[in-house]
Amino acid sequence: MNEQENNVPFFRFEDLRIYAKAMDYITWLYQTLNVEFSNDNVRFLVKSFLKSAHNIALNTAEGSSRNKAQFLYYLKMAKSAVRECVVFTEIAKNNNILNDTDYEFSRGKLVELTKMIGSLIASLQRITNNQETDADMDVSTPSFPDELE
Repeated sequence: MNEQENNVPFFRFEDLRIYAKAMDYITWLYQTLNVEFSNDNVRFLVKSFLKSAHNIALNTAEGSSRNKAQFLYYLKMAKSAVRECVVFTEIAKNNNILNDTDYEFSRGKLVELTKMIGSLIASLQRITNNQETDADMDVSTPSFPDELE
């Protein structure tokens, strides 16, 4: 096996920028939310926040191995997880778990993720719609789009 083959991810989702951004967000959350669990409410909030962040990456990974319709479903679930993180960001700020800088950073990353996921959803829907139209004309299109820049 040559060195170039070693650098190619075995799992296709590892090439998705959305997945990489979600993993970066999860890492940032672990570092930022490294707070003492002074009470059960804080523990519940942090665990729930992290679970939602994990679900962004997990749904992206799981959906990438499915057909287009299922991938769309999983991407929409990832987008729902982003919205959950927006709510947890607000709750964490209101309870002084996130400072103003961390709050703005979190919201910025979540906006970026939701736009990226939305763009990939739109791309998949366009390809699906084009394939339905092209099927009548016997024209083939790629089965899986490259992720949008």
